[in-house]
Amino acid sequence: MGDSKPFTTSDQELYQTKFDSKTYLGYCYQFSETPGQKDNSRFVTFVLCQLSQTFSSGKYKGKRLVEVGTGPTVHTLISACEHFEDIVVSDYVDNNRREIEKWLRAEEGCFNWNAHFQFVCDLEGKRTPAVITETLRQRIKQVLKCDITLENPLHPVTVEPADCVVSSLCLEAACKDREAYRRSLGAMVRLLRHGGVLVLIGDLNETFYTVGDQKFPCVSLSQDFVEQTLCELGLSVQQFILQQAQDRELNLKCDYEASFFLVAHKT
Repeated sequence: MGDSKPFTTSDQELYQTKFDSKTYLGYCYQFSETPGQKDNSRFVTFVLCQLSQTFSSGKYKGKRLVEVGTGPTVHTLISACEHFEDIVVSDYVDNNRREIEKWLRAEEGCFNWNAHFQFVCDLEGKRTPAVITETLRQRIKQVLKCDITLENPLHPVTVEPADCVVSSLCLEAACKDREAYRRSLGAMVRLLRHGGVLVLIGDLNETFYTVGDQKFPCVSLSQDFVEQTLCELGLSVQQFILQQAQDRELNLKCDYEASFFLVAHKT
């Protein structure tokens, strides 16, 4: 597949005005509780399992973790939060940041992540959901605006180089083509200290996805391209794990071929 259509200022405005945070959460991250109801949690359980293996190993810890393109979610931080004192989350869309802030304040109507915390606690067998929920709420110090097309994605804020940078399903949606992806990944890597770790989650060979009835373009990526780009940026890929899509031809919500989870060291 080739690259998707160019991502322009009008496309950025499309995200700001048409990206429905609650619809996105309900479709992509809601564990099914009704017998016989379709459970769309296959992707999120894949991600939670990989994150648990990565961070429960004890190899990755430090003072600061920065997540780029957090969306309205917190699931990517459940396994990591015990290992980093200062967590910064960020997103371009105002409503996404508001969803996170509502969860941080435990406001009525915020998305219920209890099942995700319980899932991780069951995997790791050493924590209770209430304890780790409070830990994460205390350690998220900043919720920032993020524009990955900028040299400093967190402009006008400057943060000290992070020990860990996490990003999930961000760059392929925010970049117009592969060259833009290279530049944005470079900007993300600059947020990371030398010797730090990048945890990157994304989709391969995807040209679009939908939230509700709204369609959003993506740049199509291959594993070779992602690995080569990271190498050119001075990172050493430690693992690159794939989860193949199911019934790709019948999926009207998106056309990805596989999801990936990678860990890379900034050498």
